[in-house]
Amino acid sequence: MNYPKKVVIGDITVRDGFQHEEKFIPTEAKVWLLEELILSGFKHLEVTNFGNPKGMPQFKDADNLFKKIRNSKRVKNKINDVMLTAVTIRERAIERAINAKLDGYGPDRILLMVSTSESHQKKNSGLTLNEYWKMAEEWIPKARAAGIKVNGTVSTIWGCPIEGPTKMEDAIAFTKRWFDIGANDVEHADHDGSASPDRVYQYFSMLLKNIKNPHKQIAHFHTTRGWGLANILAALQAGVTNFESTMGGIGGQPANFVDGVPVSGTGNYYYNNPGEVGLVSTEDMVVMMDEMGIETNLDIDKILSTGKIVEKIVGRRLRSESINQGRIPKSLTGRK
Repeated sequence: MNYPKKVVIGDITVRDGFQHEEKFIPTEAKVWLLEELILSGFKHLEVTNFGNPKGMPQFKDADNLFKKIRNSKRVKNKINDVMLTAVTIRERAIERAINAKLDGYGPDRILLMVSTSESHQKKNSGLTLNEYWKMAEEWIPKARAAGIKVNGTVSTIWGCPIEGPTKMEDAIAFTKRWFDIGANDVEHADHDGSASPDRVYQYFSMLLKNIKNPHKQIAHFHTTRGWGLANILAALQAGVTNFESTMGGIGGQPANFVDGVPVSGTGNYYYNNPGEVGLVSTEDMVVMMDEMGIETNLDIDKILSTGKIVEKIVGRRLRSESINQGRIPKSLTGRK
């Protein structure tokens, strides 16, 4: 098998991971985790969502969280080398991110998102695809003028929780369109666990043949049906070198309840089994890649110890085997 020798892994626990939790995670805990991830060597982190916190109260501390991590003494010598991202699905969120950037604490990068499924696009953004592309074309130049990089995400590549099967070719066209209108990189997302390893390999093989900048393609897999690491392997076989994941495999769509209060969250269509729709586990992925001889430039032992604390933060056993089983010993006798 021909695998990449080196990969980039971004951790998105504090945004995508915690948004599915039914209790508000204290700002101090989020800051602590961001610090630990930075100290572990991560250069790409998702911090929060600048959307309306009324429906997503997990993000009511968005501005304060950015200010605290920017001013953290623990990582003051490293923070400038880390790209901090905020999700900004609609215009007001983008404008909020721009203002925060101009005020000196905002994100280095924002994330916009389209779905190849019209129904999912409308549910996720409130806009049709045509309306969303028009909005993106207007606001991407404004964000970049403020010094903010832009990620264009493509969702429902392998299937839609509302419409069912989708055409992978549509995602290739959407990827090209993102770059044409000014996106710096593109995330390819399996948000509901519809992707199977064979189609992951097929899609990324097709993508990398049609796109000139493979290092700007990011693979994002959920492990709803337990296929997460298998999909990572399939993407590696296709030549993908950029991935993202969450500690303990947590995450999913925004919770419908936070601290016992019903909120709009995502809606019932995507919320049949809370707590079991998360992403690929960061801990398990970095251990697997280490065993495969793939360089991540991350402190794996620190990541595993951090994972144990994340379980305490959320208050339950998470979906990572490596934080309990540890790494595979290189020697059981002490001899090399």
